[in-house]
Amino acid sequence: MFGLDGVEIGLIIVFLSLFGAILSGFPVAFSIGGAAVVSFVIIAALDSAGLLIHQGIDTYSDAYNALIADGVRPDAISVFTYPDLPREAISVFPQGWETAMDRNIAFIVNRMNERVLAGQSIETLLAVLMFVLMGIMLERSRIADELLTKMANIFGPLPGGLAVSIVVVGAFLAASTGIVGATVVTMGLLALPTMLKNKYSPELATGVIAASGTLGQIIPPSIVIVLLGTLAGDLYSAAQEDRAQLAGCTDALTLLGEPAVVSVGTLFQAAMLPGIMLALLYALYAFGYALLNPSRAPAVQMAGASTSMSTRGEKLTYFLGVPAAAVIFTIILGQVGIVGSQSFIVDSYTDAGQTASLRTNVSEQCQASMIDLHGQEAWDTAVAEQDAINAAGGVAEARQLSEEERSALIAEKIETAPKLGVGLSLLVMIIAIVLSAGRGINPLGDHKPLIVGAVGALLILLVDYLFITPVTSSGVTFLWILFPLILAYIGVRSAAGELAKNDIVKVVFPPLVLIVAVLGSILGGVTNPTPAAALGAGGAILLAAGRKLADAGKSAKPVIYTAIAIVLMLIIGTNFDMRTGPNMTVENMIAFGLAYAMFLFSMFGILWSCWILWTMGVLSPVVRETTKVTSMVFTILIGSQLLNLVLISFGGEHYIQDFLRSFSNEWTAFLIVMLVLFMLGFVLDFLEIIYIVIPIVGPVIYGGSFDPKWVTIMIAVNLQTSFLTPPFGFALFYLRGVAPKEVTTGHIYRGVIPFVIIQMAALLLLALVPSVVTIVPNLLN
Repeated sequence: MFGLDGVEIGLIIVFLSLFGAILSGFPVAFSIGGAAVVSFVIIAALDSAGLLIHQGIDTYSDAYNALIADGVRPDAISVFTYPDLPREAISVFPQGWETAMDRNIAFIVNRMNERVLAGQSIETLLAVLMFVLMGIMLERSRIADELLTKMANIFGPLPGGLAVSIVVVGAFLAASTGIVGATVVTMGLLALPTMLKNKYSPELATGVIAASGTLGQIIPPSIVIVLLGTLAGDLYSAAQEDRAQLAGCTDALTLLGEPAVVSVGTLFQAAMLPGIMLALLYALYAFGYALLNPSRAPAVQMAGASTSMSTRGEKLTYFLGVPAAAVIFTIILGQVGIVGSQSFIVDSYTDAGQTASLRTNVSEQCQASMIDLHGQEAWDTAVAEQDAINAAGGVAEARQLSEEERSALIAEKIETAPKLGVGLSLLVMIIAIVLSAGRGINPLGDHKPLIVGAVGALLILLVDYLFITPVTSSGVTFLWILFPLILAYIGVRSAAGELAKNDIVKVVFPPLVLIVAVLGSILGGVTNPTPAAALGAGGAILLAAGRKLADAGKSAKPVIYTAIAIVLMLIIGTNFDMRTGPNMTVENMIAFGLAYAMFLFSMFGILWSCWILWTMGVLSPVVRETTKVTSMVFTILIGSQLLNLVLISFGGEHYIQDFLRSFSNEWTAFLIVMLVLFMLGFVLDFLEIIYIVIPIVGPVIYGGSFDPKWVTIMIAVNLQTSFLTPPFGFALFYLRGVAPKEVTTGHIYRGVIPFVIIQMAALLLLALVPSVVTIVPNLLN
C-alpha cells in the first residue's frame, strides 16, 4: 500500500492518531488511550481488507537456514540486517485481529496490576505524588515569592543580579517541585514584571526565566528522573540479559562482571553535577551579558535589602572561612583515622574467598564477547586470578565463626577503632558552623553565649576522645556529653536567635534545610526516594503552616516544636536499639518511650498544621491540584501501556527496534533516538515521551555498552533542551501565557536562543566526558 510495508503503515496510523488526538484539544491523559483504540480499529479494518501486507523474512528458505547453521541467532536476523534474504507476504495480524485484541485485553489487565496497582514500581511512583504535593505546597504558600524577593536583595546590586537570582530560585524550585510548567509560570508571574520595571532587556528576562524553569527536568528530585528511573531499571536489566544471550553468555552478570541494575537513587546522584553545571552556566551567561550590556541588565538595589552591620571581611571569615575550616578539619581527622565509625559488629560467618574479577569458565563465544567488551588485559588478569584461586584449592566457602573467633575479632575492632565517633564529630561541626554564622550575622552583639557554646563543642570532642569507647552504651554516652551539650545548646540558641532576626535567613534557611534533608537522605543512601518524598511532603506542610501563621501574626512555635520532635525521633532511632522484647535494656526502653512520644507529637503537629492550612484556604486547592497532576500521571501511564500493546500486536515495536539494531555503531542508533526524542519534545510532554517512546527504544539504547546512568541523564537533558527550543518548546508557551502584552513572542524566542546553545554545549560535554554524570554515584557508592 503506497509502496510501504504493512507494519510501516500501521506505525504511521498510530502516530497520526496520537498527534490528532492531542491536537484536538481533548485532555492528553485520555487522548493516548483513545488514540490506541482508534488506531487499532483502523489497522484491523485495513488488515481484514487485505490492504496491509508485511514483507517478512521467509524462515523456511535455504538462505535463512544457512545463517542459522552458521550460528546466527534468530532474533539477530531482520529485514534490516539481512535485506537480501527471501521474503514472504504475511498479514500484520498473523492470527487475526480478534486474537490480537483478546491478547491485548489480557495483557493490559496484567500490566495494570504489575505497573500501576501492585507491582514493584508502585512504591517509586508513590514518590511522584508526594514530590508533587511538596512542590505545590511551597508554591501556594508564597514561600517561592519570598525566596525570589530575598535572592533579589542578595544578588540585585551585582550586574545582572536579578537574572542571577532567577537562576538561583529556579534551581531551588526545581529541587522542590520538579515540574517545568509550575516553575516557569511561577517565575513568570513573580519575576518578569520586576525585571522589566528595572529596565532589564525583555530577551534576557524571558530567556533566563524559561531556562531556569526547565531545570526541574534534571535537578533532583526531578519527577522526570523518578519516572525514567522506574522504566530504566527494568529496561536495562532485560536488555542486558538479551545482550548476554546474543553474546553467547549465560547471563548479564557473566558478561558485564557486575549486576545489571540501576535505581532512581543512583540516577539522582548522577543528575546532581549536570544540574548544578547547567545552573552555573545560566548564571555565568547572565552575569557576562550584564558586563557587556550594563544598560540592559543594570544593578538594582531592591527595597528591603539586607542592612547587616558585618563588614566584607567579617562575612568572608564567619560565613565562609570558619565553616570551611570546620568541614576541612573534620575531613582531615577522618583521613588520619581519628574520626570514623566505632562499630564493633562482626559477622557470624567468615568472608567467602575472593572470586576472580570476571568469570572465566565460559564458552568460546562468550569469551570473545567478554574480551571485546573488557579488553584483553582485563581478561588475562581474570584468568590469572582464577588460576591462583584454583592452585589454592578453590574459593573458600564461608563458615560459621566460633565464639572465641568472634570475641577475638570484636576485641580487635575495639582496639583499632577511631578515638572520635562520626556522629559526635558531625554534631560538633554543625554546632561550629551555626555559632560562626551567629557571630557573623551580628558582630556587635553579646558574644559570651557563643563562647560558651564553643567551649561546649570542644568539651564534647574532649569527652568523646577520653571517656567514650566503642563499647560505651548510647545512654552512658548521653550522660557523658550532657553537660557539654547544655553549654553548646546555650551558644546555638543564642546564634539561632540572631539568625532568626535576619529576613534572608528566615526565608532561605527553612526550604534549604528541607531540600538538603530530602536530597541528602537519597544521595547518601540513607533511604530510597519514596520515604524521602514523604519527609519532603511533611516538611512542606510544616513550612507552609509556619508561613501562614506568621502572616496572620500568630505564633509558629508548634510548628517549630514539631520539626524538633521529628529530628529528635530520628536521632534517638539512629542511636538506640528500638527492637522491643524481653531482653530490652532499661536505657533502650526509655529511648523507645521518648521516640514514641516524639512520634505521637510529630503526627499531632502535622495534622494540626493541615488543619491550619485548611482553615486558611491553602490545603484544599493544594490537594485538589496534587490530585489532578497525579491522576494525569497514572492515566497517561495506563493509556501509554495500551498504546504500546497496540504497537506490539502488529509488530511495530519490534520493527523499530530491528531498525535501530541494524546499525553496527551503537552511537548512530543512540543519536537517531536522541534526535527523535528532541523532535517529539515539540509536540509531546515528558510524560507521554517517557511512557510511550522510551519503552519502544529502551531495549536498544539500554542494551548496548553505554552506562545506563549516562543514557538516562542524556535523555533528561535532551528533553530539557527540546522544551526550551523555539518555536514549539513547551516552556515558551507556558511563559507566553503569563507574560505581559509588551513582551512579544519574538522577545521570548530571541531570549532563549543563547540558553539553547548552552544546553547544546552541555549535551556535547556530557557526550564527550561521561564522567560528569558518573563521578558522583561512583564516589558515593
